Amino acid sequence: MSTAPRLRFAPAPSGYLHVGGAWMALFNWIVARQSGGTLLLRFEDTDPATAKPEMTEPMLESLRWLGIDFDEGPYHQSERGELYRKAMEQLLASGAAYLVDADNQPVEGDQWREGLAVRFRVPDEGATTFTDVIRGELRFAHADLEDFVVWRSAGGPTFYLANAVDDVDMGITHVIRGEDLLSSTPRVLLCRQALGTTELPVYAHLPVLVDEHRKKLSKRKGDVAVADYRAKGYLPEAMTNYLATLGWGPPDGVEVRPMDEILELFRLEDVNPSPAFFDVKKLTHFNGEWIRRLTVGEFIGAAGRFLEAGPWAPGDFDFGAFETMAPLVQERVATLAEVPAMVDFLFLPDAPVDEASWDKAIGRNEAARPVLEGALAAYSAVAWDAASLKAALERVGEEHGLKLGKAQAPVRVAVTGRTVGPPLFESLEVLGRNETLRRLRVALDRLG
Repeated sequence: MSTAPRLRFAPAPSGYLHVGGAWMALFNWIVARQSGGTLLLRFEDTDPATAKPEMTEPMLESLRWLGIDFDEGPYHQSERGELYRKAMEQLLASGAAYLVDADNQPVEGDQWREGLAVRFRVPDEGATTFTDVIRGELRFAHADLEDFVVWRSAGGPTFYLANAVDDVDMGITHVIRGEDLLSSTPRVLLCRQALGTTELPVYAHLPVLVDEHRKKLSKRKGDVAVADYRAKGYLPEAMTNYLATLGWGPPDGVEVRPMDEILELFRLEDVNPSPAFFDVKKLTHFNGEWIRRLTVGEFIGAAGRFLEAGPWAPGDFDFGAFETMAPLVQERVATLAEVPAMVDFLFLPDAPVDEASWDKAIGRNEAARPVLEGALAAYSAVAWDAASLKAALERVGEEHGLKLGKAQAPVRVAVTGRTVGPPLFESLEVLGRNETLRRLRVALDRLG
């Protein structure tokens, strides 16, 4: 095309931004940024039954968090009513549309009034065709299309008319949206043609997103709101990186990569039309990889809001202790929300109680008592650094025929409360001798 592409993300503000909407916004953003084009934001809020004005700001916040920025907008269809009314009147005057009453019976005349709807008169013969970048040549026979409503009886345009008017008025050259809107395309194109526009935009209908059961991802089931993932400690870089791989894959097979590389590699025509699986486990893997790409300082900053909500009492959090542990924790968490549980044992008055961990490592472990007693004796006099603590426990394990992995399990649970956590001996070093010995005694007392 002779001019730079103009694209739009046009959500209905009916709820929070969900991952499917973020995915569509991202693909529009990628094409706009890699082509030097323009991306605008348009809220399709003409339907009072579904539009929720209070949801526009949360949607904008999620888009900002993802780093998806816009060159124009946001525009609101609810503020463009006069344009749609003029288009409706033009369709009536030309005979391309007609009035119907509440019983869907035609009404003579071309002057709309409340209580009457306006239907578009679909030609009896022929077909509407267009080329979809992802799906190829598509043909919709007019005989298969019923006359459709373009203006509601209560007033206001339907999606078909408002979409046609806005895309022409805003000079949209590329329409990238979901497969669920594919069936609306011939109706929108018929409206455009009847209003005098013959030039077609470039269409690309993205595949449907499915869950682990291969069913369409529902806005009402599971965690599909972008804000939910932000609250659970996912990074925006991980989310956009993962979303970019849905329906598309880099030619070199390397999926975890920065967005500037994706901008160089992405091709809209390479998107697969088959359903794309939104895999939370894979997203979590991406997130862990991105957490490890942070500098330690960035990791500490990102974890801050989760640490502020930690289970310890106000004033008990020791930033210096966490700063020491941060590099070790960073290597082991997949989300930022996991960070507090990795270090809470340092800031709580006693080891956290996890009955499953206790039962596995101590309660049903015949070697637990002699190991805990041996550790208590050895740690009373050993030099207090990770290497010395490790060597001492290795000796305790050898005395009882245990390798280090088996020997450290009851000590870990006695001191940290869990079977999983940051490296044990570095943790003991930060916790300190006195508290470590006290917790070993508490565990032995509990054994009776």
